[in-house]
Amino acid sequence: MEKIAKITFCGGTGSVTGANFLLEVDGKKILVDCGLIQGTKLADDINWDPFPYDSREIDILFVTHAHVDHLGRIPKLINEGFHGKIYSTEPTRALAFPMLEDTAGILSKNAELHLDKIYTPESIKLALSFWQGFKYHDTIKITPNLEVSFLDAGHILGSAMIRFVFNGKVILFTGDLGNSPSPLLPDTERVIDADYLIMESVYGDRNHESRDDRRKFLEETIEDNYKRKGTLIIPTFSLERSQELLFELNALVENNRIPVMPIFLDSPLAIRLTEVFKQFRNYFNETAQKAMSHDKYLFDFPGLHNTLKSEESRMIGNVPNPKIVIAGSGMSTGGRVVHHERHYLPDPNNTLLLTGYQTAGSLGRLIQEGVKTVRITNEDVVVRAHIVTITGYSGHKDCYGLLAFVEDMRDTIKKVFVVMGEPKSAMFLTQKLRDNLGIDASAPERGDSVTLVC
Repeated sequence: MEKIAKITFCGGTGSVTGANFLLEVDGKKILVDCGLIQGTKLADDINWDPFPYDSREIDILFVTHAHVDHLGRIPKLINEGFHGKIYSTEPTRALAFPMLEDTAGILSKNAELHLDKIYTPESIKLALSFWQGFKYHDTIKITPNLEVSFLDAGHILGSAMIRFVFNGKVILFTGDLGNSPSPLLPDTERVIDADYLIMESVYGDRNHESRDDRRKFLEETIEDNYKRKGTLIIPTFSLERSQELLFELNALVENNRIPVMPIFLDSPLAIRLTEVFKQFRNYFNETAQKAMSHDKYLFDFPGLHNTLKSEESRMIGNVPNPKIVIAGSGMSTGGRVVHHERHYLPDPNNTLLLTGYQTAGSLGRLIQEGVKTVRITNEDVVVRAHIVTITGYSGHKDCYGLLAFVEDMRDTIKKVFVVMGEPKSAMFLTQKLRDNLGIDASAPERGDSVTLVC
């Protein structure tokens, strides 16, 4: 007997950030992700608007992974009355508290934000009390007709696709799909039996360099900066990209592939999260697990300096060049990297290396697009430094990878909903799915609802 499921796209459409999807199925109201909307800053004003649903009526929230654009509004959900269950993988639960606490700390520095409307220490603690962690492939029985499991998305530590099986039909939410192969993580799991797919499209209209090319470009960028006796600034996301870069730099240092110079990890959050990574080594791929079994200093190699305190960060400016500074945030929307950019961007001997996605309107995107003067902490800063982009270090699948992922399920798929991408990227991927694979695909807008026959 056929049954009906309904999906409402409450966020994560027309934009890379703010993932928030409502699934109404078998009498249950279930959310997939509840992320911050991030455009020109860490948290855009729209985050303070009410949710388009009654938070008190939500039974379960499933979280795909621990990036704040997927879990950053959970405290707001609780402030508005949510008292249900939160489910994710075990690593995602472990990473969530430091991610939420750090976001609250950054936002609290702006008194005009009325932070208590979306974050309080109590709501963050309550979130963890509601939260249960699972292993990949554990089966969660929600109703007699509905069961759920987590599949490895390969994006960051603990990242998952959420697989709903309702009345025998598979509804799959991808979350963010990893740029496999990763130096640290297993490849994204193959899925061959989805009936309905809600998929990301961050890089839906472009492709990355290969893994070998990205390592070569990284090595060349470091060597070029060294020859100019400059400072190499690398804005990174504290979660996954920082650890991946450390893993790559460790190999370059150990094998004498780059000149000896000071390397600073200037991100208290990244340092804190790296300790969580060490607790979940069994989630790494075989190569990384083997390397970590032989090298206990894998995230702490010669020449690396972890700068936890603010005064240590400020002292980096006194260290003679050449040097490398890895600092958050990845899109230069906040964190310590903006202070380094203000200091180092005017010097043509320095280099800014962009390794992750830069959302439209962010400081990182403006610099990437060639703007010659940017506004940083209320100052006009001239950009004379070398600007280098290596997309191969993105944590997201490129267009080719996304198409290959969907092709595996073309025999069963009835409909694909393309989300979590800028409009150009989402529409390009939608058309590619139609043209290349003959699949019914669309890019919904915020607030749209669809009914699925299961």
